[in-house]
Order: sequence, then structure tokens, then C-alpha cells
Amino acid sequence: MELRQLQYAVQIAAEKNFSRAAEKLHIAQPSLSQQLSKLEKEIGVLLFQRNTNSVEMTYAGTVFVEKAQIILDKVSQLKKEMEDISQMRKGKLIVGSLPITGSHILPLVLPVFQQQYPEIEIQLVEETSANLERLAASGQTDISLLSLPLAERSLSYLPLIEEEIRLCVPPHHPLAQSASGDDAVRIDTLREEPFIILKKGQGFRQITMDLCGAAGFEPRIVFESTNIDTVQSLVAAGMGVAFVPKMVARVQGEPHAPVYLPLDGRPTRTLVIAYRHGRYLSKAAEAFIQVLQEVVQNR
Repeated sequence: MELRQLQYAVQIAAEKNFSRAAEKLHIAQPSLSQQLSKLEKEIGVLLFQRNTNSVEMTYAGTVFVEKAQIILDKVSQLKKEMEDISQMRKGKLIVGSLPITGSHILPLVLPVFQQQYPEIEIQLVEETSANLERLAASGQTDISLLSLPLAERSLSYLPLIEEEIRLCVPPHHPLAQSASGDDAVRIDTLREEPFIILKKGQGFRQITMDLCGAAGFEPRIVFESTNIDTVQSLVAAGMGVAFVPKMVARVQGEPHAPVYLPLDGRPTRTLVIAYRHGRYLSKAAEAFIQVLQEVVQNR
């Protein structure tokens, strides 16, 4: 059994198609089929059921691919450790990020990091909270920028920043007209308001649901979006209200800018740097974390 055969099996499982898997692996399809058949003959079980239009894993295939992913991740970690031991500065770092966080923090961090470590390649992965947690837990990202709470128990994390959550209302909303800059809005007074929130899978959606739940009501949702900027534009257009992290707030007075008001109790969300518990953090990952922390503290 060879490592490349493990990679082939994992790729076939991901693509569920020999042609696409061969293309991703940069090998000819007949070669891929031959290597898989050789592997199945060696271990004495059928890993994939070949159908006319698709490829499905057998029970044995499911077990094999799960273990193969663990082995391949361990090999990848071993290579990183050896690179660090030899004090090589070249490397690759896979950083996962929520779209909200990535668009506002990473543009400040990446130029600083690349100036200090020009030989380290950064690959960015933007995904929903749920998908990012799964990627971090399986070792497919080195580190991920997420917000608490984390559903995946296999993740460890380092706190990065505590960020205030604000109420976002249309410019002509009664709250915007009557409130002074420091007037805090009680969340329980918003039970009749139409809410615009992020779609399921986004961590900040759950924060909205939890804040409303703690105030004794379920938000009346009128629109959902995958993009926090779209949420704010819809609020500015008078379609409803929303909770937003302070870092994404637009400049007051700009076109299509809503009004931002503080909430009673000044609720916050905690951004963290997450990674799989017990996973080896390369020197590149540690350096990125250090730059990230320094940039955020100096914002």
C-alpha cells in the first residue's frame, strides 16, 4: 500500500467520479482505475461501487477513506515539523476565515505577514462557520478565524478580540430619530421589528437568535442573506433591522449607510484563532498568529 494510493482513494471519494478525480490528481483516468484496482486487490475488499454515472463508497470504502485522511494529515504534519527542524522558511499555510472577518481583518494582516515572510505561501479558505469548523477539525486548515461558541469539541482556540454587537436600523427609523449617540436600546423592545439576518450555517446568525432568545422572543425574520454587507444595505433601504459586529459598520452619512445604535448591556462576540486540539502548529502558523494578534491589538 502506497501513500499515493491513499490520496487517490480520498480524491475519488471527494469527487464521486473517476474523470474529475483523475483531473484533480493530474493523472490519466486509466492509471487511476488501475491503481485503485491494485489497492483493492491488495487489501481484499471493494472500496467503491462503480455505477454508470457515479461512484459510491462501500462500507469498507467509508472506513478506508476516513482512516486514509487521518494518515495523510499525519504525513503532512510530519513534513511541516521536518521543515521547521531544518529551519526552512519556505512553506504553505492554509488559513480559514469567516467572510465577515476575512474582509475586515485579513487585508490588514496579510501585507504585514508577507513582508516579513515572503517565502511562505498563504492559501485562504472562506466558508460558513459550520464548514470552517469541520475543515479545522479534519486538519484541512492550519488555523481558522471563528467566533464563539464553537460546536466542534475537537477544536482548541486562542482568543483574538472581543467585539461589540450593535443594532442596525434604517435612517428614518423612530429609534434612529429619537436616540442620542449613547442611548442603549433594550433588545426586548425589538420583538415586533422585522429582522434581516444571515442564513443558516453562519455563526453570527446564531448570535442574533441567542440575543433575541435571551430577551424572551424569537425574531420575526423577513430576509436572509449570506453577506453581511447585503444585510446592511437592506436595513438602509428600510426593509428591517439587524444586529451587526461593530467592525463591519459603515461610516455614518455615507450613501446606503444605516444607523448604528448601542444595545443595552453592550453584548459582544469573541473572535478566536481555532485549530484541531493536539495538532502541531508549524512555525509559519505561529508567526501568522503573532502577526494577527499584533495587528488586531493596534487597530
